[in-house]
Amino acid sequence: MKKQDKIIAMFDDISPSYDKANRILSFGVDVSWRQRACKKVLRCFDSKNALKILDVACGTGDMIQSWQESAKNLSKKISSIRGVDPSGGMLGIAKSKFKDIEFIQALAQDLPIKDKEVDILSISYGIRNVVQRKEALSEFARVLKKDGILLVLEFTRREKGGFVAIFRDFYLKYILPKIGAYLSNNKEAYEYLPNSIDDFLSKDEFMQELREAGFEMMFYESFSFDVSSMFIARKL
Repeated sequence: MKKQDKIIAMFDDISPSYDKANRILSFGVDVSWRQRACKKVLRCFDSKNALKILDVACGTGDMIQSWQESAKNLSKKISSIRGVDPSGGMLGIAKSKFKDIEFIQALAQDLPIKDKEVDILSISYGIRNVVQRKEALSEFARVLKKDGILLVLEFTRREKGGFVAIFRDFYLKYILPKIGAYLSNNKEAYEYLPNSIDDFLSKDEFMQELREAGFEMMFYESFSFDVSSMFIARKL
């Protein structure tokens, strides 16, 4: 089985317990990360515009909920939101939560979306799970309108030392897998998380990949002592 297929199968397996595990393992703080990111992007658009949003690696729909709530709070108009994910298990949960949203089962590097069709494309905590990452970034550039915005939330490879980094690494490598295994009966899936972060890029390396794919960096911010990173880039 190919690496990408193994990752998809892993998410299929943990999909029933994914939402509960996420809230517990992140202490619920990931909700605030998503909302802050959505509001930051939505403020870049005029309130008169009815926006088309595509959420890639949408999972069970956490980011879609954040888009809806943030748009309502900011009085922004959304004409459509669609979710894309390769995991049928995750999409099954998403469809049960959001009856009026279109969900598409597809890979990030092969989106069944027309050229220059969407105003905003988001991918939260999913780009490091895409084996063909550079191809996916090029695909994101293809489906975004000129001056459209790409929002990426991700756990980037850690570079700073100190007590916070030591505590963070200890939690990810030793505590999180045990709790995740208990909640999902899949220890391997939650051992994969810290390993996938170590195998991912630093923030500077990822910014360079965005530029090479045809994006201009607009804004970067780290959350919770560099645990999570937010990248906002404009399609040139």
